[in-house]
Amino acid sequence: MNERIYLASPHMSEQGYEEQYVKEAFETNWVAPLGPNVTNFEKELAQYVGVKSASALSSGTAAIHLGLKALGVMSGDVVFCSTLTFSASCNPILYLGATPVFIDSDAKTWNMCPKALKLAFEDAEKNNQLPKAVVVVNLYGQSADMDPILELCQQYNVPILEDAAESLGATYKGKMSGTIGDIGIYSFNGNKIITTSGGGVMVSNNEEYTKKATFWATQSRETQRHYEHKEIGYNYRMSNVVAGIGRGQLKVLSERIAKKKEIYETYKEAFKDIEDIEMMNICDFGESNYWLSVMTLKETSKVKPLDIMLALEKENIESRPVWKPMHLQPVFKQYPFFTVTKEIPVSEDYFNRGVCLPSDTKMTKEQQEKIIALIKQLFN
Repeated sequence: MNERIYLASPHMSEQGYEEQYVKEAFETNWVAPLGPNVTNFEKELAQYVGVKSASALSSGTAAIHLGLKALGVMSGDVVFCSTLTFSASCNPILYLGATPVFIDSDAKTWNMCPKALKLAFEDAEKNNQLPKAVVVVNLYGQSADMDPILELCQQYNVPILEDAAESLGATYKGKMSGTIGDIGIYSFNGNKIITTSGGGVMVSNNEEYTKKATFWATQSRETQRHYEHKEIGYNYRMSNVVAGIGRGQLKVLSERIAKKKEIYETYKEAFKDIEDIEMMNICDFGESNYWLSVMTLKETSKVKPLDIMLALEKENIESRPVWKPMHLQPVFKQYPFFTVTKEIPVSEDYFNRGVCLPSDTKMTKEQQEKIIALIKQLFN
C-alpha cells in the first residue's frame, strides 16, 4: 500500500516548540483547563491577530456557541448564516433555540453573498423579525468581502460573528480575518492550518464578550468561596496542555501559510492548460491562508469530481468534495434560504463541481507531482 497522503493533517514544528511548552505543563503539574499556557496562548493569539482579548475554549464550535450567546441570541431569535460551510457554523444556532436562515455564496469569494444577504434583511424587515446576529464564514482560508456585509449589518444594527475557523492568518484590506466582525472565532482542530489537537478561540475588541465567554466556559462559577452559580455554564475551557501545543504552533504559522500558498500555486500552474479545471479564485482585497486548494470542473467536463476522488483514493490519497451547503442538509432543509440566482444557487454549483485537493503541509514535492500526474491522466 502506498504511503497515505492526507488532505490536511497536524504538522508539529521541526524545532519542537510544542513539546517544550507541553513538557513545561507536565513538569509544573499544570494539566488542568487553566494555567500559564492558556493565559499566554490567549495573549499571543490576540497580539498576532491584533485584537484586545481572547478566550481559549475546547473547540471552534464552543466558541461560536458562546459568541452567539454573548451577542444575545436566545430561543425564538433568528440568525443569518453562510450556507456553504461545515455544520459546526450553524449547529450552535440550534443549541440556543434560535432559527437559522441560510445565505448563498458569492461566485468570486465563495463566501456570503452581500446581495443575497440584502434580500434576507429586506424579507426579515417586512416580517418584523430582524436577525439577532449574522454568522459570516471565511471559507477554505479566504475572507468574505466584508465591507458590503458590514454596511448592511450596520444599517440594520445587527452584530456579526465572523467564523474564521479556516482562515487564521488571512487578511481583508489589511485587517486579520476574524477581527472584522463584533466577535471572531478560530478553530484548532487537527486539520486546520495550525492545531492544538482540538480547541478553539473566541476573539473580540469588546473585552466584555471574551470575559463572559470565559465565565460561561468555566461552568459560570461565581467568585464566592463556595460553589455559587447564577447562570447555566459549560465545560468549554481549553486545557493547559493543548494550549501549549497552540503556543508552539503559532511560532510556525507564517511558515505554514507560505507552504499552503506554494501548494496552491503549484496546482494552479500545473492545471493552467486544462480548460475544464479552474482553481478557487483568490480575491485581491486581501491575502488567503490557502488552507485547502480547491478546484472546480466545468459543467461540460467529461471528468467529474468523483472520478478525481476515486482515482486518488486508489493510490491512498485523500481528497474531498466541497462542503455540501447547509440548506441541502436533511437536518436543516426546513429553514429559509436566500439566493439571488434564478438558476442553480452558487453554493450548490460549487458543491456539484468542486474537489478539495490534498493540501497537507508535510506533503513533499514528489507527492504533489504524483497527485497532479494522476489527475492529468484523467484528462488525456
